[in-house]
Amino acid sequence: MVYSLTFIFAKKGLMKYISHLDLMRLFMRALRRAEVPVKITEGFHPHPKLSIARALKLGVESDKETAIVSLREFIKPDEFKKRLQSQLPEGIIIQEVGVTCQKKS
Repeated sequence: MVYSLTFIFAKKGLMKYISHLDLMRLFMRALRRAEVPVKITEGFHPHPKLSIARALKLGVESDKETAIVSLREFIKPDEFKKRLQSQLPEGIIIQEVGVTCQKKS
């Protein structure tokens, strides 16, 4: 089974100067450090299945941005939020987490 979680986050303070690509890297590293069982893509350059709904502008604070991550194992949304938030820098705030879908792989 593959589980998808949608999370809503904010980018505030000095984090408004982080680029979209660096934000993706930041989330990937935070997910790894938080020991979240993220589904990894197959192929020559495997990477975590993570997507941010839209590219965020550099230098602009944002609120209620959406991201989706696919997991190998189910984690309760509140546990996911706690583990991920503990690994993120000040200025990136996880606001909400919800289960998007479950599918067989």
